[in-house]
Amino acid sequence: MSISSNSSKPSSDKPGKLREDTVFESWLSKRGEHIKTWRARYFMLFKDGSLYGFKAKPEDDIKELKSPLNDFTVRDIQLMKVERPKPNSFIIRGLQWTTVIERMFHAENSALREQWVLAIKAVSESLRQNPSHIQEEEQMDCSTGATAIPGTNHYMQNTTLFTSVAVNINDPQGVELQKQGNGSVGNELQTNGYHIKTTNNSSLIQITDDTETSKRRKIGLEDFEFLKVLGKGTFGKVILCRERRTSSLYAIKILKKEVIIEKDEVAHTLTENRVLQRCKHPFLTELSYSFQTSDRLCFVMEFAIGGDLYYHLNKQVQQHRQGFSEDRARFYGAEIVLALGYLHENNIVYRDLKLENLLLDKEGHIKIADFGLCKEDISFGDRTRTFCGTPEYIAPEVLEDNDYGRSVDWWGVGIVLYELICGRLPFYSREHEKLFELILIGTLRFPARLSPVAKVLLTGLLVKNPNDRLGGGPEDAKQIMEQEFFDSIDWVKLYNKQITPPYIPNLQHEQDTSYFDTDFTNEKVQLTPPSGRRTGMLQTLDESEELHDNFTQFSFHNSLPSSLVERSILTEQGEGEIMEGIS
Repeated sequence: MSISSNSSKPSSDKPGKLREDTVFESWLSKRGEHIKTWRARYFMLFKDGSLYGFKAKPEDDIKELKSPLNDFTVRDIQLMKVERPKPNSFIIRGLQWTTVIERMFHAENSALREQWVLAIKAVSESLRQNPSHIQEEEQMDCSTGATAIPGTNHYMQNTTLFTSVAVNINDPQGVELQKQGNGSVGNELQTNGYHIKTTNNSSLIQITDDTETSKRRKIGLEDFEFLKVLGKGTFGKVILCRERRTSSLYAIKILKKEVIIEKDEVAHTLTENRVLQRCKHPFLTELSYSFQTSDRLCFVMEFAIGGDLYYHLNKQVQQHRQGFSEDRARFYGAEIVLALGYLHENNIVYRDLKLENLLLDKEGHIKIADFGLCKEDISFGDRTRTFCGTPEYIAPEVLEDNDYGRSVDWWGVGIVLYELICGRLPFYSREHEKLFELILIGTLRFPARLSPVAKVLLTGLLVKNPNDRLGGGPEDAKQIMEQEFFDSIDWVKLYNKQITPPYIPNLQHEQDTSYFDTDFTNEKVQLTPPSGRRTGMLQTLDESEELHDNFTQFSFHNSLPSSLVERSILTEQGEGEIMEGIS
């Protein structure tokens, strides 16, 4: 799950860069991040930190440069000179959305490399000292009119399906709207003890709590009874637990700080925490608390008891030798589209859609989750899950290291829907190089039983070019919702969960984990204290202590429905690392 960056919009929609703002430019070779081949690109570095890459050198008389093949940034990066695998190379290490990525470039000689290194260092340092120079387009705005909501898709502004609400007007606390003289709603909302003040244009909110309950009770591991292990991976565990005070069941994700730091996932983890805190939607997993101990990070999330769609589809294929009915797949697909549309409206690209992240609640509705774990050395059916990331779902533009944005999620929807209906992946090979080739140039094939409307939808979603892909334009989710495949869906009823799901999990009790892998649920629940302390509960850090920790401002209590509001945008950007000296 990712917050917007340089690539929030399709390149064709973004304002261009003025040639006069170019700091340095030349031909370089760039190594692919997935397919490790070298590609020649003409790169141009701009004052605002943008690093554009083109297949051909732009003509000298072009004053405004648009539609680059690569759109990177040198803000908050590390820069390293290397001599392998090619001499005169350098690496830019920074964030693509929220994932730390190393991009390797090769110059034809050492002098050219030194020019690039000096130019990048100068621009990055300038941006660090003058953060106000950060380019405006980093905060996605697909609007065209003066009254458009900042950061939202103007085609969807007047719908209730994609707008989050910060304060529930039916809440027993009550909400008082302060009206101004002209009859418009003022910039302060009041609930009992809460003052929610908005800045100009309501683009950002600040919440303060004047009541004694603002001194929130510190939540820690001692507040939960651990019941069963639900998942396990490189970074930690997901455990079914019961809150002692309320008897509510949750899934608590417990991650090891040491591993997160070692794997360079600090920025990703913090951003995931911020996104989860701010998002509230019927088809997204909700975060109730987050807190940390001296050596662990803890996310307390709602328990989606129905298991994931990979489990259910695998069972379906084993029993019936085919995927779900189109009606069942349509229901799941529609709920996924609504959830992704909501995220896109709030400048978030999910980017990790796969069956394992699509859970069912007790009623059979979709809950999109991102546990951030990868299973260790465990294979299920034909598919090995021994590394983080799922190559079968990677979009072509990601493989080709091109600029990418919201459209990657619609490619993911296409892969998921194809899998659900056909019972198999559209592109698959055990060999990664062959798999990547299929994703890039492979032909889409359908079983004979598919309806024409399903074929049209899947063909549109699995277009290789993201700008031509269904949902790749400014209408985003709306274009997909209007497809004939979804004609039978009442979107408002769906959003309000007034449509009975096609499958309801058969649960014996509230702690039933029969839809989870028994390799995990049969495991004894155990948390090992950090070295040097082998007894007693792991102590929770105070929020003041967090200021001296790598994971600052991590703690969270879900006291308000959401901190995304109508007419608001997520303004926090993914955190990068301050540029280091050349090594």
